[in-house]
Amino acid sequence: MPITIKEVHTRRDMKRFIYLMETLNSSTPDWVPPIYADELHNIDPRKNPAHEYCDSILALAYDGDELVGRIAGIINKRYNEYAQTKTARFGFLETPDRLEVTRALLEFVEDWARKQGMARIVGPMGFTEEDSEGFIFEGYHETPSLGCIQNQPYIIEHMDKLGWLKELDYVVYKIDIQGAMTPLYAKLFERASRNPAYKLKEFTKKSQLKPYIQPIFRLMNEAFDKIYGYSPLDEQDVVLMAKRYMPLLDPRFIKAAVTPEDEVIGFIISIPNMAPGFIKARGRLLPFGIFHILRASKKSTQLDNYLGAVKKEFRGKGVDVLIGYAQLRTASKLGFTIMDTHHEMETNAPMRAESERAGGVVYKRYRIYRKEFTD
Repeated sequence: MPITIKEVHTRRDMKRFIYLMETLNSSTPDWVPPIYADELHNIDPRKNPAHEYCDSILALAYDGDELVGRIAGIINKRYNEYAQTKTARFGFLETPDRLEVTRALLEFVEDWARKQGMARIVGPMGFTEEDSEGFIFEGYHETPSLGCIQNQPYIIEHMDKLGWLKELDYVVYKIDIQGAMTPLYAKLFERASRNPAYKLKEFTKKSQLKPYIQPIFRLMNEAFDKIYGYSPLDEQDVVLMAKRYMPLLDPRFIKAAVTPEDEVIGFIISIPNMAPGFIKARGRLLPFGIFHILRASKKSTQLDNYLGAVKKEFRGKGVDVLIGYAQLRTASKLGFTIMDTHHEMETNAPMRAESERAGGVVYKRYRIYRKEFTD
């Protein structure tokens, strides 16, 4: 019986779309579920403001009456205008180790994208650059970080067999925190600390952080202009991001560099790895999931970096050393032993150099694929 693809139209279909990953990964050891409420929020046009500038389609794959796969097609119109391109994205792909299911889902989204006038398609990506992106192809068995795709090795084989090509790779470094705090790094930190052009801003309370969180997100617009898939945030995006992420952030793991006038010129945001808590919570915050997650956060010894940036005119002047060493110092003091750098573009030489200066070793790799459309 051929694979049947059906669009998602109802709230019931949306829940099937979200919870399918739990079914497909039920036998995968140490699989870490997402927070399903966040996943539902992301795909719901009534709740995620990205839908205001993204066209999208969600689809489910059936083998007879059995639900066997899912996919999303996305066109970020804001990014296409910004980058002067006609590029669609696929994302949220979940499929068993059956090439015919993967083929049917991808071909469905390819056909949709062509009909929308697109010239190419890339993925996996989400609605925005802040969403999960890239299939992991090295480091499958390492502890996953929040917001990273957890695919099985077979999906890489499927993509290759179906003729998809590499668009971009991301690397992730593992840093031994104590080993990174070398005398040389400490000396560079002390030198940067004496620079009158900027100073380190550290936080212990959310009330201290609150005035800086929106300026931090605004800095992303300038600093991320060369980041793959990024398009500028508008003021509504900045406000909503600050509101969404503020409850999740531990102020101790946010460092900023500011000028004497208190302008934010650099920042780093990290979050303790909470994978064991997500597993125990089964991706559900209620009734007790939030307590499992918070407990895991307090017991974690791995700190995951999520965002970081330095204003262009201050790059190469010690700001990265100032905030990077300060983050290591706090992590060490609080008992963390490992730092995960999260996605770094393989072509981002300055960022990779900073990770390698701290003794980082690449231990995960992720890939975004592409397919060009021909007439």
